[in-house]
Amino acid sequence: MTVLKYLSAYPAHIQDQVRALIEQDRLAETLRVRYPDRHAVRSDSALYDYVLELKNRHLRTAPPVSKVAYDSGLGLVAKALGTQTTISRVQGAKLKSKREIRVATLFRDCAPEFLKMIVVHELAHLKVRDHDKSFYALCEHMEPRYHQYEFDLRLHLTCLDLAGRAA
Repeated sequence: MTVLKYLSAYPAHIQDQVRALIEQDRLAETLRVRYPDRHAVRSDSALYDYVLELKNRHLRTAPPVSKVAYDSGLGLVAKALGTQTTISRVQGAKLKSKREIRVATLFRDCAPEFLKMIVVHELAHLKVRDHDKSFYALCEHMEPRYHQYEFDLRLHLTCLDLAGRAA
């Protein structure tokens, strides 16, 4: 029986459906049909512009983001697909806070829906720290299909894992 570590919190009948797709060697093809496109956000500066556009559209009152970058240190091995951090620095007599968002490099070449899902997730952390009901409500406000994209991203990660590209 295939262990589905990215889907372990889902009900058994969902996991069984995914296992059936894996056994029939149809999981990757199913995702390719569902998400045929790749986004054009390849550079850190393009990612910064993309994140700022989403932030300005949905979270105008949230704290500003000073840096956004793809990070090759994030990924399946590090068990983080994106991070949102606050860095405090002393500048003169003041304490300045800067917020950074880092996105795993594996999102550089993926479906636009997956990139949007991870960016929405990290932007939501600007307002809500914990993964609670209000956090997910904010994610759904920014992307109504957030939960579907998150599930499909978990399927994509499962495909990468099965292909041996988890590193």
